[in-house]
Amino acid sequence: MFRSHSPAAFAVLGVAALALTGCSTAASTADDAQPSAGALESTTITLYTSEPQEKADALVEAFNEVHPEITVEVFRAGTGDLTTRVAAEKETGKIQADVFLAADAATFENYAADGMLLEHTPADVDALDPAVVDPEGFYVGTRIIPTVIAYNTSMVDAADVPASWADLTAADYADRIVMPNPDVSGAAAYNAAVWLDEDTLGEEWMTALAANRPVIADSNGPVSQAVATGTQPIGIVVDYLVRELAAQGSPIAVSYPSEGVPFVSQPAGIFSDTENADAARAFVDFLVSADGQKLAVEQSYLPVRGDVGSPEGAPELEHIALLAPELETIRATQPGAVETFRELFQ
Repeated sequence: MFRSHSPAAFAVLGVAALALTGCSTAASTADDAQPSAGALESTTITLYTSEPQEKADALVEAFNEVHPEITVEVFRAGTGDLTTRVAAEKETGKIQADVFLAADAATFENYAADGMLLEHTPADVDALDPAVVDPEGFYVGTRIIPTVIAYNTSMVDAADVPASWADLTAADYADRIVMPNPDVSGAAAYNAAVWLDEDTLGEEWMTALAANRPVIADSNGPVSQAVATGTQPIGIVVDYLVRELAAQGSPIAVSYPSEGVPFVSQPAGIFSDTENADAARAFVDFLVSADGQKLAVEQSYLPVRGDVGSPEGAPELEHIALLAPELETIRATQPGAVETFRELFQ
């Protein structure tokens, strides 16, 4: 079952909108009242997230500076493990989390279609890029996370840096690539579907890439570490991890493939059976607030609003070619894409 809106309307990033306020808003919720800072009763909410633990901890700490009355209990796992946990809890009759912060929009589309999410339009929605705001108000993207080609600058000469996804199928890169497992990484699962959907890539490209025998790591973190340490000279990985490691002095850099890069927006949504709706709304509001997005930038993420700057070393968003397929197509094809990946790579 698909929701009735056309995801193409918000799948393409409104890059210019990031520099403006007054963008179009998501649909109104049934309850337009927004909780204000310090105005809520003391309570506890549970967050399921795929954010790295230290970043999740920093996020909760910053949120508590605004809402000290709300305790946030964090359960952190890979997206695949989180979605499996949510499915199991749904079968038992109650999802134990209040807020879900992970994965890609296609996952949230599935949850919304199944009636699992509470409608909520963020308090600061006019400041956000409309590309990351669900028109029906069930979820909102919290950062732009492209997947790119990373390379070890001590092992790959400038002339040999792959400039495209197609380059990775060359024999020169056999046994030299590492990439994340889509059974574990939500971004990797989304990427598999996007690559298969892309006319210039598709299954022919994926088959050729598999022929180069890339190492399959569990998730993006181990991929970036493998490239930074020289275990593998080239990786397919989310860009913010490369920026972080480069800032720490690791010999690692980014190439943005010429065909364009898939990206996820790390959406946040509130489960509909939450018993702490106001506190959950306050948490989601904080994620996309100016303070929340400044923290995202400090954590090397590309923000979803244009008034908070960009991470050091990151290109301007308008200089990144972003692959933006029909979201309904990706939602329908992602499970099959992950299975195709398994057959080719494992």
